[in-house]
Amino acid sequence: MEEGISLAPEILSSVERALAEDIGAGDVTTNSIVPPDASVEGKIVAKRGGVAAGICVAQAAFQLLDKRVTFQACVGEGETIAAGRMVADVKGPARAILTAERTALNFLGRMSGIATLTRQFVDAVSGTRAKILDTRKTAPNLRSCDKMAVRLGGGQNHRFGLYDMILIKDNHIDLAGSITEAVKRARGHGPKLDIEVEARTLAEVAESLDLGVTWIMLDNMGLDEMRRAVALAHGRARLEASGNVTLANVLEIAETGVEYISVGALTHSVIALDVSLIVEKSDTRQAAPTLNNW
Repeated sequence: MEEGISLAPEILSSVERALAEDIGAGDVTTNSIVPPDASVEGKIVAKRGGVAAGICVAQAAFQLLDKRVTFQACVGEGETIAAGRMVADVKGPARAILTAERTALNFLGRMSGIATLTRQFVDAVSGTRAKILDTRKTAPNLRSCDKMAVRLGGGQNHRFGLYDMILIKDNHIDLAGSITEAVKRARGHGPKLDIEVEARTLAEVAESLDLGVTWIMLDNMGLDEMRRAVALAHGRARLEASGNVTLANVLEIAETGVEYISVGALTHSVIALDVSLIVEKSDTRQAAPTLNNW
């Protein structure tokens, strides 16, 4: 990758696995049609407007396959772009560019779709105190990419996995017998981590507050219940609204006074931004590239 581009190891690993999955023993179509000495220049174009995200991940897909591919971003991560906007210019060995094309565009399209939807939610609650959070409803093995895209869209990341925060949900409470017992067990186990409790009723909010819990999730509560929970928890705990949040109702939820609103749809129902690679120039005079073992 070009100097200055840095990605988390888990994202690079995701890209490597995606390339290996797609290429297998070799790109038989490209290798049978495109001369080994061919080079191309192309541009990645957004076919509809949105928020660009994952440009550097797309770059990684090309350059992990062949480091001689040059990639010049034309827009910034998190930038709002219009339909028809050129996102990046790509030059280099034709076989590498055509072989990595779909993997690069898959990452770029998915991440831009997540960032676009996140920005819509963030804009919808502008002027309120509420912050938009993601969830663990991410694509398997793509969580780092999905959560990066949420940040680029202006949202915030909730816990990354099961290991970095204690979130006591309804099933945990039912198995423990009560919120009180579940919190007691959580506090007595292992390292000191933030504890959040999912409350289904105002009585459960009150029970959590009496236990000194400082982060409470309001699960599928109505607007009136949420407003009463905000008054009850004032200055004592952070409140997160969760469940059936849409662009149509998110402002009403934010106006109840909750600090956070978690939205699973950001990552589990994303519509990828449509992006394409358009080849504009080709040259067969370049020396044959040496590709990685894919």
